[in-house]
Amino acid sequence: MSEPLHTHFEDMSVGEVFPLGACMVDEAALELFVERFAPGWDPGYGAPDAMTYALWSRLFNEKSGGWAQSKVLAVDGLRFMRNPPPGELMRGRMTVMGKDPVGDDKGIVIASHDLLDEAGRLVFSCLTRAVFVRR
Repeated sequence: MSEPLHTHFEDMSVGEVFPLGACMVDEAALELFVERFAPGWDPGYGAPDAMTYALWSRLFNEKSGGWAQSKVLAVDGLRFMRNPPPGELMRGRMTVMGKDPVGDDKGIVIASHDLLDEAGRLVFSCLTRAVFVRR
């Protein structure tokens, strides 16, 4: 039996920040990723943009796994500020930018997502729109 879903539409407030957790750019994973998905990329430049996106996506999916979220409608406005080197610890956060109720049983949450490096500098950002169940 699985846990009941938590974090419904009403549980989020505009301006609220949700920590998404942290992840590190693993050197072996970077080399494997480059070999399979970014041939020609020099790992000396750090993680390619696609790997940075994959790391953010993993953090977001792990955090939102128990949310009463039925679908992510869009991931857009992607910004890649820098390519994190192996060993770089990145922390993710999601900030609720807006909410729009859609009928009695669902609503859309608009959020900004950031990955920050150890010095607090922005590595990656994007916007999402997701459908949440209302209580």
